[in-house]
Amino acid sequence: MTADARLARRLVLDELFDLSLYTALRDVARGDLVRMLDELIPVETRHVKFWQEFFGLEPAKLDAGRRLKLALIVGACRLFGAPAIHLVLEAIEVHGVRKYLTVWRRYAGGPLGGAVRGVLEDEFKHEDAVVTGEAARRINPQRVRDVFLGLNDGLVEILGAVSGFFGAFGDAMTVLIAGSTVAVAGALSMGAGAYIASSSEKEVQRVEAARQQFLGASPPDEDTAGTALASAVVVGASYFAGAVVPVLPVLVGAATVLPSILTAGCVIIVVSTVLAFLAGMEVRRRILTNLVIIAAAVAVTYAIGLLTKALWGVAV
Repeated sequence: MTADARLARRLVLDELFDLSLYTALRDVARGDLVRMLDELIPVETRHVKFWQEFFGLEPAKLDAGRRLKLALIVGACRLFGAPAIHLVLEAIEVHGVRKYLTVWRRYAGGPLGGAVRGVLEDEFKHEDAVVTGEAARRINPQRVRDVFLGLNDGLVEILGAVSGFFGAFGDAMTVLIAGSTVAVAGALSMGAGAYIASSSEKEVQRVEAARQQFLGASPPDEDTAGTALASAVVVGASYFAGAVVPVLPVLVGAATVLPSILTAGCVIIVVSTVLAFLAGMEVRRRILTNLVIIAAAVAVTYAIGLLTKALWGVAV
């Protein structure tokens, strides 16, 4: 299959996936979300038909991978309700815009470039107004991303610490005590850092609002009450939750670092998938990047632990 044929199939299947997702979410949604999806479904129906006619393709069906992805997303939306639906819609929008911008840059001078331009106008004008405008009034997507980033940081950092402790001490109880201590300290440190950063940002916003008011302009209407403390709690708690993952196998009796590595690896795949989806990144690249980071962290910290034990005779 040529590169253009693969691109054609991908564009059709991606739009068909979006249409199938919006149609499935229409049965889950309530209130204003139903109206939002009613506006999005005709747009995606038009996109699917457009690309099939543009490339001269027969009506397509979703492949197994996309069907599984569809089932998982709809299941999560059924479980978590409106906030999850808003996040999914925003993430789909980001994916679509990035994908079509890439295609447009590559084929800008040809017929495909002109076709993509029309679809991009839908993505930027219609979907942005419907999805982003509504979602901004209900949820804070950045807060959700902070949760998963905190999980990711805590998991990777404490897995590295547990690996180093096993290399240096080799005793599960000592590793458990040391790992738990580092996890708590890290969570407090991350929470404090988030509080300071959020407080500083709030102060900058306050000064800017005063400047705008002095100049006679209308300052931005933002309710930031409690933001700093809320950010500190979210970041600290999510970091600690991630840090528990590599420590838990030791708590239940693991005598080597291998169970912690396997557990952390499975969780990091899930976290990386969610992060990549919410941020509009390529999922495989995000997973591979995090697994490489984990492997490097384990190798380096375990080697440091062994070196420490050899040089200074650390023993338990």
